[in-house]
Amino acid sequence: MDSWVRFSSQSQAKERVFRAAQYACTLLGYTLQRGGARPELLSTIKQLEAHMSLTRKLMRLGNSAEALEAAKRTVHLSDCVLRLCITVAHLNRAMYFACDNILWAGKTGLLPELDQNKWSQRSFRYYLFALILNLTRDAYEVRLLMERESRCSSAKSFSSAPSSLTPTPENGEFPLTPSPSSAMSPLPMLTASLNKQFCLLITVLRNNPPLLLDLLKNLCDVFIPLDRLGLYPTGSGFVGACGLTSSILSILTIVHPWLKLKP
Repeated sequence: MDSWVRFSSQSQAKERVFRAAQYACTLLGYTLQRGGARPELLSTIKQLEAHMSLTRKLMRLGNSAEALEAAKRTVHLSDCVLRLCITVAHLNRAMYFACDNILWAGKTGLLPELDQNKWSQRSFRYYLFALILNLTRDAYEVRLLMERESRCSSAKSFSSAPSSLTPTPENGEFPLTPSPSSAMSPLPMLTASLNKQFCLLITVLRNNPPLLLDLLKNLCDVFIPLDRLGLYPTGSGFVGACGLTSSILSILTIVHPWLKLKP
């Protein structure tokens, strides 16, 4: 079992390295094109990018089954929101990898009559659905942690604050001081509330590096299918930068497993 886990981790690391190289080629090709490079050099970069993509498809031939196994494990999670988001995301990843395997067969000539554009669009739709669910899961976890942090901060401030039932030394009466928020106009109150929420968000993300990395990785990745499907075209340069960044973040989670968000 341990040897299989090590083999799977090594395969994922190699695939992530090839992914980083592929999107580095995409970004490099865009930069060279903007700089007026020779068509021969641009063609070489394009061919190298295509070879990297094909190699990645070969390395992902068994990932569909792994995604299904992951879905079987997460279907027993106690939190219903996490169970729904993570399980359905794994199922969409399984469908994405299945479409990717069919595309690999088409590109290698095993299925010469395959409509590669149709299957490519189909695979990117499954990829987009999986990323949307991953981002929903990240947002849900951020909200839970922000609520927990807010409760802890309120408890600390309540325990450290002086008792409001302490009488004044002059007449022994209980002071009735108006709440500071009651004297504030709506706009400053809204600004203060937003500032408090932003500070909570920064605190939560700073204290949870796995969640921060997963959120950044999914945010970078989501622009790739959006561009490929034509829903939000951003250009090859932006796609290359996002793909390269998310690949580096994925490699970090493999090199340092504690940075991987669980479950």
